[in-house]
Amino acid sequence: MAERLLALAVRGRLARRPAGAPAGAGLADRDAGLADQLLHSHSAGTGGWHAGEEMNPPAARQVRSRGGDVDDFGARKLRSEHIDAADLVLTATADQQEYVLALRPDAAGRTFVLGEFGRLLAAADAAALPPVTDTPEAVFARGVALVEAVHAARRGASPLPGDDLDDPWGRGDQCFSRVADEIEETVQPFAAVLLP
Repeated sequence: MAERLLALAVRGRLARRPAGAPAGAGLADRDAGLADQLLHSHSAGTGGWHAGEEMNPPAARQVRSRGGDVDDFGARKLRSEHIDAADLVLTATADQQEYVLALRPDAAGRTFVLGEFGRLLAAADAAALPPVTDTPEAVFARGVALVEAVHAARRGASPLPGDDLDDPWGRGDQCFSRVADEIEETVQPFAAVLLP
């Protein structure tokens, strides 16, 4: 859900137009593929139990009900090359964060529990970040600076117990809905800072 809800949040930011701007003034209107150029959001599990499977049906329902897309999703096991390729690694729990850091200790500055990242995001000074334009390079520079700012705000502290997401697997739609809400509480502000 986090993979697809983050992508949805970025697309939502691109589709917005400044107040009073004519139709066609939004970045998404000018280049429908820009969102995919700006953000590559991928997920992987710490266990390989569901590798190759489609998204869990209650999770898929949550993503679709919020306007997201579940096409071409395939579960996969996290590998060190996934971490190496990522500019930001968000985990659902502190245990998963520890798993990531056991694979790649050098990823500590860009690996966060999702709730931790959302909590610390408020401490980042958005005015100090590089300005954003509609180029992938500008968004990348802003994103890297934002991750660095959130890491600096962490000041070496560990995630808090409340930063973890509940695991909704095997539970009802109500639990999946609550977890999706919690994911959006981080990915929506993240997208807003990344693409003001």
